[in-house]
Amino acid sequence: MQAQKAEGTRDLIGREMRAWQKMQQVAAETFGPYGFAPMETPAIEQLDVFVHGIGQSTDVVRKEMFRVFSGANFARVLEEGADARLKPKQRLALRPEGTAGVVRSVVENNLVPQGGTPFKAWYAEAMFRGERPQKGRLRQFHQVGIEWLGAPDPAADAECIIMLMDFYRRLGFDLSKLRLLINSMGDPACRPAYREQVRSFILDHADEMCDECRERAELNPLRAFDCKNGHCREVMKAAPLMRESLCDDCREHYEQVKRYLDAAGIEYVEDPTLVRGLDYYTRTVFEVEAPGAGVGSIGGGGRYDGLVELEGGKPTPGVGFAVGFERVLLALEAQGVELGDEPAGCVYVANAGDELRSEVFGICRELRATGLVTEANYQGRSLKSQFKQADKLGAALMVVVGGDELAAGQVRLRNMATHEERLVARAEVAAEVEAELAGC
Repeated sequence: MQAQKAEGTRDLIGREMRAWQKMQQVAAETFGPYGFAPMETPAIEQLDVFVHGIGQSTDVVRKEMFRVFSGANFARVLEEGADARLKPKQRLALRPEGTAGVVRSVVENNLVPQGGTPFKAWYAEAMFRGERPQKGRLRQFHQVGIEWLGAPDPAADAECIIMLMDFYRRLGFDLSKLRLLINSMGDPACRPAYREQVRSFILDHADEMCDECRERAELNPLRAFDCKNGHCREVMKAAPLMRESLCDDCREHYEQVKRYLDAAGIEYVEDPTLVRGLDYYTRTVFEVEAPGAGVGSIGGGGRYDGLVELEGGKPTPGVGFAVGFERVLLALEAQGVELGDEPAGCVYVANAGDELRSEVFGICRELRATGLVTEANYQGRSLKSQFKQADKLGAALMVVVGGDELAAGQVRLRNMATHEERLVARAEVAAEVEAELAGC
């Protein structure tokens, strides 16, 4: 049987791989001036990192997270019917999102000591969720994200949003065609009472709600605002809103965030029904949509002031966001923007005979030492076939090594666009190639 990729995954080849690399490059250029440094956490974490951080009641933990077992431990689970007897370090999961792993690392490595400087990091990693594969939603997907630990100031929320929108602009988006939504989800002082109000509302309308929303009433009632069922969304329009229940501190924090965004000229839409799917969010939440692209949200985030404590650390505020690569690529295409540009044309070094192969080898080394992409004949092709191969590779120039020219200390330089040729000194070939490319 022919080998095939797993359902819900895809290979990043050519244009898409260049686009992923470009997105990481833009991330470094955008986040660096704000003081964010790159980091990477393991793709496999102990299960409890995500259960504690994301929340036992979330769809991610309950339905979507991929569990990981060694062969021996998998046999034990099959035999015993559960993993209860496995040690915590043996109960593993693939990373479904980036924040929990970063926070675990911050706690474990004491990266934000009491009274210390805030920790800022950005990442570009693969994530894994067992969702039904569809457009812009894969089982292995990629995200660029940032995390800022130790900064309670609402200015940090605003700067994250400003930085996010600048990131989209640098990727090539027309920001007027994007939609930034913001909201406040309150905090432990005011959200529990609001959560109970929404729970009561769902139960009062249980006969009008889908089975999943009736289940959410007990597990995570705020998620009913995000239900995909059209009738549920219509019913939830009459539900109580968080802004009516915010405590004074949360209301002032939210108002200050908006003042900072206004001062920066950032356009936004207040959406009092906006909730994020993970339990750790508090106060400011935000999301960016690309209307008309057919992919929904292309990124979002918010504040998570209690997550460090859930992961075993001391009280430490946090805020961050994540951007989905696959969805961004689709949204950019909908706006007519190509992120994975074609690479610059290479230089092809051809030989007129096998006896000249060693000379070609040396010229290739000289050209590559200057940083030029250089290709040559590694298949015993005829000179005519080498010309065809250079065309297929999109070569901008060809260096043709012939016996007579080489005996005179020269090689032939051919411009593939104009077909013009000239002889250049063998000893000056690298300089001549660079000069010719500069004039192209």
